[in-house]
Amino acid sequence: MLEESLIADLVTDLPAAVRLQRLVSTLRNHFGCGAVGLLKLEHDILKPVALHGLVREALGRRFVISQHPRLAAILASRNPVRFEPDCGLPDPYDGLLAEQPGLALPVHDCMGIALYIEGRCWGGLTLDALEAGSFSAAAVFELQRYSLLVEAAVRTTELEQANRALRLNQQADEQQFEPAAKLRYELIGQSKVLQQILQELTVVANSDLPVLLLGETGVGKELFARHLHRSSARASKPMIYLNCAALPESLAESELFGHNKGAFSGAHSERAGRFEAADGGTLFLDEVGELPLLVQAKLLRVLQNGEIQRLGSDKTRLVNVRLVAATNRDLKQQVKSGEFRADLYHRLSVYPLPIPPLRERRDDIPLLAGHFLELNRSRLGLRALRLAPAAELALLSYDWPGNVRELEHVISRAAIKALSHGAARSDIVTLGAELLDIDNVTVAEQHTALNNPVQYDAAITLKQAVNQLQRHMIQQALAQHDGSWSHAARQLELDPSNLHKLAQRLGLK
Repeated sequence: MLEESLIADLVTDLPAAVRLQRLVSTLRNHFGCGAVGLLKLEHDILKPVALHGLVREALGRRFVISQHPRLAAILASRNPVRFEPDCGLPDPYDGLLAEQPGLALPVHDCMGIALYIEGRCWGGLTLDALEAGSFSAAAVFELQRYSLLVEAAVRTTELEQANRALRLNQQADEQQFEPAAKLRYELIGQSKVLQQILQELTVVANSDLPVLLLGETGVGKELFARHLHRSSARASKPMIYLNCAALPESLAESELFGHNKGAFSGAHSERAGRFEAADGGTLFLDEVGELPLLVQAKLLRVLQNGEIQRLGSDKTRLVNVRLVAATNRDLKQQVKSGEFRADLYHRLSVYPLPIPPLRERRDDIPLLAGHFLELNRSRLGLRALRLAPAAELALLSYDWPGNVRELEHVISRAAIKALSHGAARSDIVTLGAELLDIDNVTVAEQHTALNNPVQYDAAITLKQAVNQLQRHMIQQALAQHDGSWSHAARQLELDPSNLHKLAQRLGLK
């Protein structure tokens, strides 16, 4: 029975993510529907926590309640809400059900219920089906009854996460500070490499050590810096951002340390610098390798004794600032060439932390794509915006030299192209691979790899050659069936679950 299964998971020692994923999977099997979603309310946004039956990119979406009338109706009621099959309200999951990934099908039956923890609305549970009439009056009654067990599972998970936060010495009330900003600067992804970086950031956040974030352009170093600040004891104080690359040398010292009236031509009034603005909090210096040598010397003095001196003033001021710096340059090489001070480098890099490029966290690409799809759906006033399976495959196959920033621009550009090619805002708009406008050379290479015989390097091992052949055959089958895993499995004469496992082992998922 469903109740026995849910209760068994409650009393079993399971990781939080596993417990909630099993919960939605169990509910989907019981109700025989297309998809079940568990969404957490954060500020005025619903964030998917666990999904079953939806395409993977749906996990990266963030649903602004005011833009989704069905979700707003569910949260506004203390009872289950069922929407009739002919309901004219758009469903947030239109075109996202995984039952038929190649087709942009609208949801035809939907119901949901708001979840409450200790009298506070925690979020909601949604159930969707492609077939009209999937949810009867009895199903609505069952949802009401089982929602109590769902709330118990969520409460257990929340307590476990709160205890873990305390063990890590995090602030339990962290989210009270700038909830909207926290969501705006959220780091999206579930890959192992990302989770490892976040864990490391959370631990180092509780020290006051300077941190140097290293990584290519576009990896999102500012987002990691903000995560570090939010996880620290300084979270209630400001984090001040300064892009050193956009700072004229003549104004760099004034921007950092401030100036007195008359300190230089145009200084008509006294002005505090970024260090004073960040007092008690965090100062993030992006592209720190661009700082002029003269300013580097003065920055070193602040790091050594916590004192700043405004331009045109003899008075020193004490500041308590945690410094986080970032660069896409090789600072060690700059030190050797004399472009960067060695003593400052050693001060800034007390805790260097490399941020992985997007090509090293491919598992996060669908989630990030989903996030950008939802942002563009909202920005352009579309009913629904989704990726064609072939487009998702193209995103996963591309190397992303511009990283997350390039992915964002590719999705935004493709959405605008779809409209310019005649898509209606009231449609479920599907972005095909041809709209992505990914580098032509890369696309041509992918096309060649999918359609030409595999060429083997004589130096590789037999196991590597077998993996290469398997990867090629899976990619070719997916391309021939517009990204459909079930059809590809049939062509390859494999069980679908075994195909998914094999693809994951080969790095295709």
